[in-house]
Order: sequence, then C-alpha cells, then structure tokens
Amino acid sequence: MTRTSTCVYHFLVLSWYIFLNYHISQKGRNTQMSKVFQNGGQWKYLTLLNLLLQAIFYGVACLEDVLKRMKGKKDIKFITAFRDLLFTTLAFPISTFVFLSFWLLFFYDRELVYPKAVDGIFPVWLNHAMHTFILPFSLVEVILRPHCYPLKKNGLTLLAAASLAYICRVLWIYSETGTWVYPVFAKLSPVGLAAFFSLSYIFIASIYLLGEKLNHCQWAIVHSALPLLEPKQGTGMLEQSPDLI
Repeated sequence: MTRTSTCVYHFLVLSWYIFLNYHISQKGRNTQMSKVFQNGGQWKYLTLLNLLLQAIFYGVACLEDVLKRMKGKKDIKFITAFRDLLFTTLAFPISTFVFLSFWLLFFYDRELVYPKAVDGIFPVWLNHAMHTFILPFSLVEVILRPHCYPLKKNGLTLLAAASLAYICRVLWIYSETGTWVYPVFAKLSPVGLAAFFSLSYIFIASIYLLGEKLNHCQWAIVHSALPLLEPKQGTGMLEQSPDLI
C-alpha cells in the first residue's frame, strides 16, 4: 500500500473512532444511558477507554503520515517512535483483549458483562463497533506497516502500569459507590478477584507477545521478498526497493 493510501486509510479509521466517541457521549445525555454511566461515568468501562485510545493512536498515525510527506522520515523520528510505542504496548493489546474477553464472557453468560437490558440502549451495530470491529482494524495495522517494539521488559512494564491503573480505578469506584463496573466482579470473592486480575494481565501480556511475533513474521517475510534493484552504474552496489509505507 502506498503512503497516500495509508494516510487515507488512517484518516478514515480516525474519523470512525471520533464518530463513535462523539455518538456515545451524546447518548450519555439520554436518561436510560445515564443510568448505565452512573457511578463512575462512561470512562469506567475498558471498552470505552479503548475507543478513546484508538482515536488517539490513529490521530498520531495520521499526523505521522502527513509529516512524513512534508518533512521526510529523519525529521519526525519522535512521532514515529511514539506511534509505535502507543500501538505495540497499548492499542493492539488492549483492543485484542477487549475483543476476546468480551465475547468469551458474552457467549458463556452475557449477564456477567453485557446484560440483555442494555440491548435497548446500545443497538447491535454499536455493540459490534465497540467489541468486534476493533480487532480487524488492529490486525490491518499490523499488516499495513512495520512497528518497532521496545525491549520486552519495557513494553510489559508499561502494559502492567496501564493495567494496574485501570484495576485501581475499578476498585476505587467500588469503594466509593458499592457497585462493580462489571457484574462478573460481584460473583467473585476477594481471592477470586485477585486471581481474575492476575490472569487478565497474563492474558493481555500474552497478546502483547503475540503482536510482537505477528509483526516480526509479517515484516520478516516482506523484507526477505523485496526485490533488489539493478546495481548503480559505476558503483557495483545494489539498492533495495524504496519504502512504500
């Protein structure tokens, strides 16, 4: 995919996530929706935090696309590094985690995570926008361009910090309101909660490592398949195909 096509794609996905965040915030003014968002607001849900995270990531990706066309790669190394860090350690693992954990719990017992009463507030298309389409977008991003992963220790530490911050918020909301963000938490004992949160981190850390593996496999294959150009006249040196992304 050419740089122009990549830029257009990122802009379209960014627009989609901006629309979702705006649409949900407007629905929050509805009386029925306000009941769902009470005791912590809409940002108590990891699903909605993920939508905001994806909007931020694709905003950075669009900015990097535009600056790359204007200034060249060497002048925007910081933006490129920030884009990669945001995607590898947060955007990809969290979107994949939301997709897998939501649908696993939904098909096991939807009342644990998405009660039937919510169907009258969130239409089917919005449910899939929040919990299904997020994964294909992340996978396309893996295929679309290579991402530089940090050292495993640094990446997993950042992911652990983000996970701990969300867990602390969930516990704080419970301590202040006496209600759990998700019904599944009410079914667990303190030991069960500790085990659930620990296993959740192991799960999302495994997703992080999977993303790193997918990135390596995808771009190792692409780079090994890049044809070499003819030797430069008078130098005898070979030049690789230009970067299209």
